[in-house]
Amino acid sequence: MEQRQLEYLVTLVEEKHFTRAAERCRVSQSGLSAAIRRLEQELGARLFDRTTRSVEPTPAATALLPHAREILAQTAAARDAVVRASHQLAGALRVGAEQCLGAVDVNLLLERFHRRHPVVDIQFVQAGSHQLVDLVDAGDLDVAFVASADPAPAFAVEELARLPLVLLAPAGHPLAERPPVRWKDLRDADFVDFRPAWALRTINDDAFARHGILRRVRCSVDDVHTLLDLVARGLGVAIVPQHVALKPQARGLVMLPVPPGSPEWIVSTLVSPTASLAPRLLEIHAEERAEADAA
Repeated sequence: MEQRQLEYLVTLVEEKHFTRAAERCRVSQSGLSAAIRRLEQELGARLFDRTTRSVEPTPAATALLPHAREILAQTAAARDAVVRASHQLAGALRVGAEQCLGAVDVNLLLERFHRRHPVVDIQFVQAGSHQLVDLVDAGDLDVAFVASADPAPAFAVEELARLPLVLLAPAGHPLAERPPVRWKDLRDADFVDFRPAWALRTINDDAFARHGILRRVRCSVDDVHTLLDLVARGLGVAIVPQHVALKPQARGLVMLPVPPGSPEWIVSTLVSPTASLAPRLLEIHAEERAEADAA
């Protein structure tokens, strides 16, 4: 058994969906499926019952799950212990991120940093990307993970990913019944979107303005799950990054391609020029990306 196979197993048990599990593991769906098949062959047991609607763990997978989690936790702890013993850090690290970025698991990153550098005082704030940019600019944050339609502002930016946008509509909505959707089809639609402090609102507003459409946003929210719930309740449609449409809370909604000429969701890292500990956080993120790419 390989560590990566165990990671895929744990994620697939949690997500019960190959596409969402592959998205979390930053691997193709075919790559994740092949790794699970190899693990099943090695163990001589079926680990998942696959249907067109769901993926359910078998008793064999349920028995393996706690051991897989323990192995992964011990591996990460061992790696962090070595670094902690040889590179003890102190001070404070101020981190910000927009919600549900898709390209980076900020909570996991903070956990790994804390295990590796337990003396460092970690301060974390979640906010819209525009506010985070201002906080980095003002020196109130050391590093922020933000989204935009264009490469983000200065401050040692690293682009992490470009992800497509999709249209979400409740079942039975007129837009869901006559794809493909064109820009003119969206003129009379009600929308659910984030408040203007969030990157997605700016991305959507700018896209509609370029096509000469005055968009009607009925509901403005500060939470992804609230947005999905309002769409499901028929309060409007929403344009969101594809990974948001794959969340369990979006089940039952119809996912449609956005019209041609729509922007991408670009996730970037902003680092204050005066930040001393931010590079150590990004080192851990780079390790995780390298491990995923090598799998």
